Amino acid sequence: MSSLTPVTSQPDLKKALKDIESEKRVGFDLEADSMYHFSEKVCLLQVASKKTAFVIDTLKLKDLSQLKPLFLRKDTIKIFHGADYDVRSLFRDFGIEIRNLFDTELASRFLGIKETGLEAVLRDRFNVKLEKNYQKKDWSERPLSEDMLNYALNDVRYLIPLSEILEKELEDMGRLSWVEEECEILCRVRSAADNGEPLFLKFKGAGKLSPRTLAVLEALLWFRREMAQQKDRPLFKIMGNNSILKLAETKPDSLKKIMNTDALSQRQLDIYGKDVIRVISKAVKIPGNMLPAYPRKKIPVISQAASNRIEAIKTWRDKKAIKLNIDPGLLLNKSLINIIGVKNPDDAAALGAIKEMKNWQRREFGEEIVRALRRGK
Repeated sequence: MSSLTPVTSQPDLKKALKDIESEKRVGFDLEADSMYHFSEKVCLLQVASKKTAFVIDTLKLKDLSQLKPLFLRKDTIKIFHGADYDVRSLFRDFGIEIRNLFDTELASRFLGIKETGLEAVLRDRFNVKLEKNYQKKDWSERPLSEDMLNYALNDVRYLIPLSEILEKELEDMGRLSWVEEECEILCRVRSAADNGEPLFLKFKGAGKLSPRTLAVLEALLWFRREMAQQKDRPLFKIMGNNSILKLAETKPDSLKKIMNTDALSQRQLDIYGKDVIRVISKAVKIPGNMLPAYPRKKIPVISQAASNRIEAIKTWRDKKAIKLNIDPGLLLNKSLINIIGVKNPDDAAALGAIKEMKNWQRREFGEEIVRALRRGK
């Protein structure tokens, strides 16, 4: 049974939570508005137990402190599909921390399932087809139609039976503890803080640019950000990254030259053209000794012996992943392989000093990894 009347008041939330307080598994999903606004926010939170399902209108009910005890309860499993974004968003907007989380998307990956999107998983497990009508909808708009609420609830209705199936399969394969540890780590992910670093540090390809072009890029990125904030629009709806990069590289000094770059549409040219010229003109006049430099990480020199060990671990990892029918990157990612190869632990116990390793990786594969290291010698 589910309610299509959104929860919008504290008394209604208290009543809805009363209906699920004794449940051992509760499914969650959320809808946000990142496609439509500069600062994204959670607009809807969907909740489902075996008996009921409801939606919380988080734009009208902005205080979700009543939910915090449920999310912290160790005896209730909180089920998400692809939890990373949800965990970050719930903490950012409401200060909600989560314990005892189970991610059905992550569980599917550890079972060797190739298509792990919710639609594909539900189609395979329950022969259910999720509609995509509102996938790119602006969830900050009100009122919410009955169809929209149904769409939102469909994302949580099957999470509990799905989690039970996946948990049993993981247990049968001896991988449940792997996923439980990964989910425990997932509970602690947080959104990156704005620490005042240059915007170009998060711009793909910036590391290849000259200091002068980097200065123009940074100026354009700040201009785009200011426009997006003023208009309350996402960055990409002001100017795309490809357009920004093209303008930084060509540094046009007239509207005609901007047109020749094909970087902006006519509409963008009309709205932002003169400002873009002003921003670029100012950036190209920055004195040489004040130009930014892309920070270079000193890449440690890896000895031939370490390279041999790294290759030996990678060969073992790839063969093992095929045998287990699991993504090699889940088993050991490239970064971890390099760390192990360089540190060259003498035995499985010494792997404990490698903090980047998960307990399940050490426990299940420690001896095999050490043997691979010896072969690399």
